[in-house]
Amino acid sequence: MPSLIDIRRRIRSVKNTQQITKAMKMVSAAKLRRAQERVIAARPYSAMLKQIMADLAAGAATDENAAASPLLAVREEKRIQLVLLTSDKGLAGAFNSNLIKAAVKFLAEKQGAEVQMVLVGRKGRDAFRKRGAQITAEHINLLQKVQFSDAAAIGQAIVERYKNGEIDSVYLLNNNFKSVMAQTLSVSRLLPVELPEQKEPRDYIFEQPPLEMLERLLPRYLEVEIYRGLLETSAAEHAARMTAMDSASSNARDVIDTLTLNMNRVRQAAITREIIEVVSGAAASD
Repeated sequence: MPSLIDIRRRIRSVKNTQQITKAMKMVSAAKLRRAQERVIAARPYSAMLKQIMADLAAGAATDENAAASPLLAVREEKRIQLVLLTSDKGLAGAFNSNLIKAAVKFLAEKQGAEVQMVLVGRKGRDAFRKRGAQITAEHINLLQKVQFSDAAAIGQAIVERYKNGEIDSVYLLNNNFKSVMAQTLSVSRLLPVELPEQKEPRDYIFEQPPLEMLERLLPRYLEVEIYRGLLETSAAEHAARMTAMDSASSNARDVIDTLTLNMNRVRQAAITREIIEVVSGAAASD
């Protein structure tokens, strides 16, 4: 049985850890509030942009040059670009491990094709460097402060590669923020663009040819989707870390209670032993 001093040291150590986990939970809660507001604000813009593109696609359907557009070209998936969004820090439960597992599964499903990876986040970069994956770009510390300029830079590089025929399709793998307790893995194809079907025809008068407008909006759409993915992943990371730190604080409290009970038992046993020794000594002297 450990000594009283050892148990007290252990309790003090666990209490210090609990203070850290509580502080990290509060920091993540504050960051989550801001990240959640940005995600909610970005979702309608992304949905409306997709609807506008569907309207333009319906207007450009009759254009004979539509099939020749490099961004609308549909090719056999021989070279795939996968954009993986992970965090730069740990202590977020299974947040990063689930993303990495999903990426490994994606690579296994696309074994017949050459998969090139754009890795956002230190955790994903470190994991796939060890696996010897084909990495075309790495981006670190983007989730600390998500900016549209960073998403635009990633999107522009991908668009150029797609236009030049270096890749045949582009996929985005990230965590979508659903609630504080739930995040959902999402694998979406960005290029070639999957436009929603036009249910009801809309009577538009286009000042410019629809195909020309569509080609100008497609790169912006890709940038917006990557930006939204960064926002979703950032909010999901803070939610996962807040949940993990809350669980860690609760576990630390249980450990402290158990250690305190053991400490009281050791103290009681020591006092009982001392009393027995005193009584035994008094009886022997008689």
